Amino acid sequence: MERYGVGQSVARREDPKLVQGAGRFVDDQTRPKLAYGHVVRSSLAHADITGLDIADAVATPGVLAVITVADLRRDGVAEEIPCLAQPPGGRLLDIVLHGQPVLVSDRVRYVGDPIAFVVAETPDAARDGAERVLVDYRPLSAEVDCRVAAEDTATPLWSDAPNNRCFSWEQGDGEAVAAAFAAAAHQVEIDLVNNRVVQNAMETRNAIGEWDADGARYVLTTGTQFPHAMKAVLASHLFNIEPNQVRILVEDVGGGFGGKNSIYPEQVLVLHAARRLGRPVKWVSDRTEAFISDFHGRDNLTWAALALDADGRIQALKVRTHANIGAYTAARGTVSPVNGVIVMSSCYRVPAIHVAVDAVYTNTVPTDPYRGAGRPEVIYMLERLMDCAADQLGLDRVDFRRRNLIPRDAFPYATPTGLTYDDADFEALLAAALEKTDWAGFEERRATAATAGRLRGIGMANYLERCGGGPGLGESARLEMNEAGRARLFIGSMANGQGHQTAFTQVVHEVLGLPPEDIEIIQGDTDQIETGTGTGGSWSIPLGSGAIVKAGARLIDQGREIAASALEVAAVDVSFEDGAFRVTGTDLIISLADVAKRAAAGEGVGLSGQDRFEPDNFTFPYGCHIAEVEIDPETGAVSLIRYDAVHDFGRALNPALLGGQVHGGVAQGIGQALLEHTFYDRDGQLLAGSFLDYGLPRAGDLPDIDFHHQVSPTTRNPYGIKGCGEAGATGSPPAVMNAVIDALRPYGIRHVDMPATSERVWQAIRAAAKASP
Repeated sequence: MERYGVGQSVARREDPKLVQGAGRFVDDQTRPKLAYGHVVRSSLAHADITGLDIADAVATPGVLAVITVADLRRDGVAEEIPCLAQPPGGRLLDIVLHGQPVLVSDRVRYVGDPIAFVVAETPDAARDGAERVLVDYRPLSAEVDCRVAAEDTATPLWSDAPNNRCFSWEQGDGEAVAAAFAAAAHQVEIDLVNNRVVQNAMETRNAIGEWDADGARYVLTTGTQFPHAMKAVLASHLFNIEPNQVRILVEDVGGGFGGKNSIYPEQVLVLHAARRLGRPVKWVSDRTEAFISDFHGRDNLTWAALALDADGRIQALKVRTHANIGAYTAARGTVSPVNGVIVMSSCYRVPAIHVAVDAVYTNTVPTDPYRGAGRPEVIYMLERLMDCAADQLGLDRVDFRRRNLIPRDAFPYATPTGLTYDDADFEALLAAALEKTDWAGFEERRATAATAGRLRGIGMANYLERCGGGPGLGESARLEMNEAGRARLFIGSMANGQGHQTAFTQVVHEVLGLPPEDIEIIQGDTDQIETGTGTGGSWSIPLGSGAIVKAGARLIDQGREIAASALEVAAVDVSFEDGAFRVTGTDLIISLADVAKRAAAGEGVGLSGQDRFEPDNFTFPYGCHIAEVEIDPETGAVSLIRYDAVHDFGRALNPALLGGQVHGGVAQGIGQALLEHTFYDRDGQLLAGSFLDYGLPRAGDLPDIDFHHQVSPTTRNPYGIKGCGEAGATGSPPAVMNAVIDALRPYGIRHVDMPATSERVWQAIRAAAKASP
């Protein structure tokens, strides 16, 4: 049992049922008299609706109802899902919010906009009915490029949003940056694209809506990362009811990555339809539908520049970004475009920073947080700029980074964006990464590849994240023990594939000393769990473990009084260790299970403890990723030959789970760097709308990922855990792209935008060859 606690690579408790097909996802569930919904979506990116005829759809065999915006209005359901998240930090110069419509009324603004909801006895009948809904359009010009959409000549999406601007935001000291650039010995700049991606969780979005007439309340079963936030918004902003009139149920979730943070129209529609029909209603997206209805990620156009002194030391950084917000502001759509700025200096000394962001409406699927939520975008920009600066100044890439790292003796270190790093050793970690990857021996490997007619390149990227909670962000936990000595943990952090059952069991075992078979983890029921922050920002384990420790301490304090009475001593003389209460200096002992039994017998209830944990600062995991690629110059095909990631995540609760998080994030980042291209044509049609056209990475596209974990525990939570969920997706895109550019250096190529597909690389090689004398 001692091998099950914090720090052990124990096997996932979740896996046996999942690998045996016994998982319980939304599509696995049924209800008596269950009906099925299908959404009628716009086929045009920008058009006025001049007619909507549902008569044939209503007459379709098996169809129970065709819901339009008129029905929502009649029944008092809000027509728009609000965006409640203001752009964090900085200075908000202006903002015009237009939330996601539950159903469109008079104008569609992207291909996939929901127009009507058909409910039927079977999924096929619902689809048949949807095909008979007739929509007449008056087409309008579409805007898909956010920089073009911001021009004076662009077609406006909203009459109250000049230049299609959703918001303008800035942070930093503009005057100090201007002065640094005026005095700089060197200036280096770059234009780059952080490409739009479709999130593509393994389990598509879904929902079952029910109306409990006796309790006058809605019950929503769905896959979400934030059940309690969803409950609050559904009650107060969409149905105008009391919070206790909404219950959210979440069981197994097949991946989230930020795409299941927010409320979507379908979750509102199944609830409205269920009440209207008096029977449960289920909707499950198919994969094609997901491409045009799941919120997309990234999609930034950025210009950035460094000011440097004569010795190549950074004096200032200025950045201008156009962020594609899509047709509407998703519930958290204002976050990602600015969220990463807080860590824009990363692990480097950057005395002054100024950033300006314009978020722009376009006729595309709305964007929302995607794994990293702004930090991968910022680190990609910075690490590409670091390579460009070293190249322009004629400096070695490693030496240039090393001379600009924050030194070990500078901590605690205050950044120009308002953070205080408590501790780090960037130089030691960089040195470890170089040694583990044999950076010094790379030129020999490059020469060997050249003899085979292949271009070999190596790239690196340092990264730092702000995560793990922080001031104003915490999590609550409740521990209960029954008369049989079994513990149940109720916690609002919501698993969506990370292994919470395993990780939280390890923490409860560490706190209470119970065997894992006597520990049950309960998540995903807003009736049983009063409050919860949900899962995001790499905070579930840092916050959740802290909450469990505090809740456990309260339970133990309650048990100590009962143990003292049973042992006939003063409570002050009783200590707790390894699942038992002991009287100091004696052999008197009573187990926690026996105390729980006494508590249940005496009070009628078992032991319990509840508390909330909120740290006073963030955690700052950091690392170095190094990638090696080979390119076939005849085809432009890029092969990842080697990938190493060296990280400091503080103490690892479960090293195996930690490694899995890093591997998954790296895979997603590699996909963005090399394969994933969400391409719209001029009319706003998504041309990469299926796996036939969209390059999601497969196992054969990935090398073995060698992950090394260095440990310096944080003091911001009881177990020194820093958070790891988004790190892989943060470090991998710049490492891979820097390796690609390094391989193309013989052609004089200094930049290629993501994704570095074979076609794009081949075109760059041919253009460079044609331009050379």
